[in-house]
Amino acid sequence: MASPQDPLLKEEEEAMEDHSDMDIEKGDIPERQNLPSLSVMSTARSIITVVILAFVNLLIYANRSSVAGVLPYIQKAYDTNASLSGLLNTLFIGSYVLVAPIAGYLGDQCNKKYTVCTGVIVWLSMTLTLSFIPDGYFLLFLLTSGLVGAGEATFCTIAPSIIADLFTSDQRTRMLNVFYSVIPLGCGLGYIIGPKVTDAARGDWHWAFRVTPGLGLIAVALMILVTKELPRTTTNEKNNKSQKFAKWATDLKKLFKNRSFMLTTMGSTAVSFIVGAIGVWGPSYLTHARTLLQEKDPCRAEPCDYHDILIFGVVTVVSGILGVVAGTEISKRYRKSNPRADPLVCGCAMMLSAPFLLLALTFGNISLVATNIFIFIGETLLSVNFTLISDIILKVVTPWRRSSALAVQMTIYHLLGDAGSPYLIGLISDTYERGYAKSPLLKYRSLEYALMTCTIMAVIGGAFFMATALYIERDEKEAEMESEPPSSSSSSSLLPADEDRASD
Repeated sequence: MASPQDPLLKEEEEAMEDHSDMDIEKGDIPERQNLPSLSVMSTARSIITVVILAFVNLLIYANRSSVAGVLPYIQKAYDTNASLSGLLNTLFIGSYVLVAPIAGYLGDQCNKKYTVCTGVIVWLSMTLTLSFIPDGYFLLFLLTSGLVGAGEATFCTIAPSIIADLFTSDQRTRMLNVFYSVIPLGCGLGYIIGPKVTDAARGDWHWAFRVTPGLGLIAVALMILVTKELPRTTTNEKNNKSQKFAKWATDLKKLFKNRSFMLTTMGSTAVSFIVGAIGVWGPSYLTHARTLLQEKDPCRAEPCDYHDILIFGVVTVVSGILGVVAGTEISKRYRKSNPRADPLVCGCAMMLSAPFLLLALTFGNISLVATNIFIFIGETLLSVNFTLISDIILKVVTPWRRSSALAVQMTIYHLLGDAGSPYLIGLISDTYERGYAKSPLLKYRSLEYALMTCTIMAVIGGAFFMATALYIERDEKEAEMESEPPSSSSSSSLLPADEDRASD
């Protein structure tokens, strides 16, 4: 039976009494125990915690894509061109990447529940502030958007590590699947809710930013009431103290030497670049294509009625959910015969998405139906990566570095990915249009050529994931060895679940 000093929840201690015949050494880590004896209440609490975190994640991404949904109104209110509109996302992600490492450190050293709640409160309060900034104050809008990113970074960095503390093995993968599957749903809802709320408010786009904060406040209250701070998955009390006060630079050095971690991070950077660019400029591209096909009169009184944003939102929701579920299931089955399944599935999906993204751009002035079909296939393949990327990282780093690892990964893939891609696409588009008379064809072509950079990034990202497959087995074993207690050399100290795993 677990020692009284073993930092398990009260419910778990009561459930463990039924397993007193097991020889669990003092200080054995929960990760190795697989927590087979969690009580019903504890298991239910853990699942409810994941649901709450997933709900907040949905609200965050819905709010983020609402910006793209009402972008024409924002451009008119603040008199900005494509480059400045892309800069809005760049500054938002810029603050995101600055705060993410700090949030990761706090997540590893402080109470995760209260740290993540603080981040959500900052996010929802700054989002609400955005809705009260008057027209003409674009600089203030930019700075406030940056503070929104700071709140998001805190939540998105720590939330996955909370889930990793609650579950292990396949259960952890399934729960992460729930957490990440709401991302495309939130993005799609943002494209839909933003314009609909604006229409209901008689063209007042500010109301698009007043929906999610109220729901976010309810989620914070639920997190405080339901979520419990779990013990760190450390080896023993002595190691726990040494790790708690260890210099963060040592952890960073370990992470940067981890080839699987770095290659996966660069692959996720390519995913972020593409998703950021398509998320901001995809609806505009479809609108320009429809105008060019004369299926819609050219817009002369901005902002226009962008029905294509709604179509794009539906495509994003369906393709995202399908991609996340398909990626998880395919990798789960393939993993039985190949331990390198996760990076291989990610690499293949990324490379396969490239031709479909190219076809979507090629058919824009031929058939919008075909274009939306190719966008759907491309986004489905991109969404395959969402859950698998985090699962790879959580496997190849030790438990006490999880928050820091996710923070470093998020910093890199946002800084080199969606922080700059919307601005870069807007800049390329503006540069192409310079010196020519404005026309529907010019607007379409300039955005078409700019978005073609996404196909190149898909191939590069696929190559990074393929390279990860060369090192993942070794790095995963090293992480497991570093997590093992020094006194666990005796096979008698292993739990049945560990013995089965060893025999395999």
